[in-house]
Order: sequence, then C-alpha cells, then structure tokens
Amino acid sequence: MTPDRPGAGRPLADRPFVDRPVVDREAAARVAAHQAAAWGLGEPALLRHGMNSLFRAGGVVLRVGTATAPAAAAHALVHWLLEAGVHTVPPVDGLCADVDGFAVTAWLFVREERRAIDWRAIGAVVRRVHSLDVAAAPREYPIPEPAAFPWWHFDAMIADVAGDVDAPALAGLRSAIERHRGWEGRVRAGAVLCHGDVHPGNVLVSGQGALLGDWDLMCVAHPAWDHAMLTTYSERWGGDAGAYSAFAEGYGAALGDDPLTRGLGELRNVAATLMRVRAGRRDAAAAVEAEHRLAYWRGDSRAPWRAQ
Repeated sequence: MTPDRPGAGRPLADRPFVDRPVVDREAAARVAAHQAAAWGLGEPALLRHGMNSLFRAGGVVLRVGTATAPAAAAHALVHWLLEAGVHTVPPVDGLCADVDGFAVTAWLFVREERRAIDWRAIGAVVRRVHSLDVAAAPREYPIPEPAAFPWWHFDAMIADVAGDVDAPALAGLRSAIERHRGWEGRVRAGAVLCHGDVHPGNVLVSGQGALLGDWDLMCVAHPAWDHAMLTTYSERWGGDAGAYSAFAEGYGAALGDDPLTRGLGELRNVAATLMRVRAGRRDAAAAVEAEHRLAYWRGDSRAPWRAQ
C-alpha cells in the first residue's frame, strides 16, 4: 500500500474480479442454459468465448465466468459507476447467480451500430473513472494493483512458453521485459482508479453513444495504464491512426510521449503475445495469430499483428 494511492483506507485485493479464462466451455454453456431457463429468458445463443463466455437470451446478455468474488458484486459495481455518470452497460437487476463454480450475470443487450468508435467520448468516460474515489466503490468488488494480473508475471509466463517459442522470438520478448523492469513500482505513482482494460473489444457503439464495458480488470494504477493500449493501436493492431489522439482529446491530456505509457504499451503487447502462445496449445486459430505476433519479436517491425 502506498501513501499516494487513492482510497488508502481500503485494502487492495490480491486478484481482479476475473483472472482466468473459461476453460470448460461446455460446462459454461450448460450453466447459461440452466440460468436462462430459471430466469425465464429462453434459450441462450453463444456470442463468444474468452475470459468469460457470453450468451444472448432475448434482450439480455449472460456473462458466465470464473470470478474471484460473488456474481452480485459485478452488478453492485456497475450500479455505482452508473450513478457516478459513467457511460456503461446497465445490469439486469436481480439476475445474478453463483452456480457450479461460475459467476453468472445478466446485462441489457445493447444493439450495436455500424459506426466508428467515438474515441473522444471514451476518453471522457475514462477521465470520469479516474476521478472517482476507490474508497467509495462497493467493498465486495475486488480492486487490485495491476501487478496482480497473472499474465503480467513475465518471468513465469516466459518460463511457461519457453518450449513453444523459437530462440530469436524469445530473445526479443525477453529484451522488452528487461527494458521495463521495475514497472510495478512506477505504475503506483499518482495512482487512480482505472478501468484496467481499455481496448476496442470493450467498447460498444450504440444509439445512445459509446459505452465502455467489461470492468473485470478494474485496478488502481497510474493513469498511463488506461492509455497504453491505444498508443500502439494503430501500429500493432491495425487500428485507426487517429484513435489515440481523439481519446487523449476527450480525456483532456495526452500521455502518448510519456515513458511509462510507452513502456506499458510495449509490455501489454508482450503479454498479448504470450497469452496467444498459451492459447495456441488448444486452439489452432490462436496458434496462427501467435505466430504472426512472434514474427514482430524476431525483429520484423512490419509483421502484421493478426492473421489477415
């Protein structure tokens, strides 16, 4: 615990709300079907699998995941955020349950529009989150420092994948990790409440504007934590070249030239690569994508980050 951390009277959690992907997808589907029936929602249809499994049942989206706190904590957190003026996806009150090791929560289905993300609006949302006092957040919702995220335990991750990665790529990954040793301490300075995982997959473009969703990795960190991904979005992820400048305009400050932001952006890409390598052990598509990313760490700066 550091003196400059906001809400210093609240102990930090050891883990975020979700830090493990759904492994048994069939079990998650069974739980979703059971809860949908219990709640009178009809048959759920799979939207996607990831850290959580998402299903749509009529006007409701069910999130099924392996959480570190009761499912109801997710609803409590988002109600608090909504009351604070944060634009996010509303929960469906009363529809949350802990079943067979899964946390199941229901959320309003938001019909997305085919429009580009308004990154200025998302920057403003993130600025609002950063202004909130972590001590006022629901105490049942776990909020750690980002060093608690297992995929940021780089030495352990490298040791785990060493047998799956060729020597040149491994050397590139290790070099990036070494360049940014000590990030855990630097990210504590000037810490604020962070969303924790700002990227396009967690933004919904609706008729009511841009909504920032998925609060599973909420944490306490330097504001750079929520800026870092977008600083590499164009170069590495094929995103709009103007996305970060628009985000920074909405946020009210540009951190793209800050050494900490740049370092976190590179480390985030290290983590994203290592996670794809691990996922590739059981998923052929993930293995193909991992190979594209590894080409970059071998030294090909023009290598596409994703399979085309």
